[in-house]
Amino acid sequence: MTVVDKKALIEKRVNEGLKGQWYPVCKSVEVKTSKPHGVKLLGQKLVLWRDGSDRIRCLEDFCPHRGAPLSYGEVHDGNVACRYHGVVVDGEGVVQRVPAMPECALEGRKALQSYTVQEANDAVFVYVPSADRPEPPELLLPKEMTSDAWTGFLCTSLWETNYRYALDNLADPMHGCYLHADSFTLAFGSKQDLMQLNKTDEGFRIERVGQTGENFDWTEFEIHPGSMFCFLDIPYPPAAGPGGVFRIIGFTTPVDETTCRVFFWRMRKVEGTARESWRFLYRAVLETNHWNVLEQDRVMLEGMPDDARKREMLYQHDLGVSRIRQILTRAAKAQIEAELKSEQVAAE
Repeated sequence: MTVVDKKALIEKRVNEGLKGQWYPVCKSVEVKTSKPHGVKLLGQKLVLWRDGSDRIRCLEDFCPHRGAPLSYGEVHDGNVACRYHGVVVDGEGVVQRVPAMPECALEGRKALQSYTVQEANDAVFVYVPSADRPEPPELLLPKEMTSDAWTGFLCTSLWETNYRYALDNLADPMHGCYLHADSFTLAFGSKQDLMQLNKTDEGFRIERVGQTGENFDWTEFEIHPGSMFCFLDIPYPPAAGPGGVFRIIGFTTPVDETTCRVFFWRMRKVEGTARESWRFLYRAVLETNHWNVLEQDRVMLEGMPDDARKREMLYQHDLGVSRIRQILTRAAKAQIEAELKSEQVAAE
């Protein structure tokens, strides 16, 4: 393996998405006991369904008979059945039944890879194992998602752009006062500033030097074994109802090299009767405003070429962008090196 080949493998891994990670793939309500649900993660088609105990199961979306999508099939007695010829596979990827041919040699064989799944805060998370982290670590979530003092709503959207650009966008607070200048909450603040980057115990924080609480002025990333997310605050005017700051928790899921799915939990620290008032106000009025802002991000990123990084000219405001890219590259390097070492051991 040459140095050039290794660098190419690392870049490819970053572009496809890191393994050894928990990723949200869909909303919990999308996975049912009556019908399988298909998703795509890191270029791999997966099928999810609920078994007889309401537990979500996840396999490759591939019938071991002829490769038909299991997500087109049905759920029978907690297992998934292929629509093409009826082959039944359980949540571990073992063929349970071939109804067209009793006592078929396929029955009892483990034919598909299964994935560990966990539900949290209205979302379904799937763990993608890696050579350096084959077993899933604990799914660590932001405190806002585990505290009874906070309430919120999950928003998810499919973006036709590589996930790296979605992460870059989150690590770039300066774009708020330009791209979102006509929005309900982000129309304020100075259009000139400097950025500063500070390391934290869990990751880093990128923020504007000259102002706080006027716009989308900072983002903080947390990087844990097996998970990465960010959070930021959006200033709310009095017309936005009761409660504290409007906090957004962001996860970005690589679907394939040209598509990602973003997951944003829109959170507010508010309790009692005020909580119900804010939740009603959000659904009735505020949600549309926030979708408009998200759509501005989506349209802008989808308009960029897939290889924009090859021609870009970064400057001081891009400290956060550079930092998140360094983190991804280091993680990809560790994964590729572990895989090469594993291959070498297997060959000896």
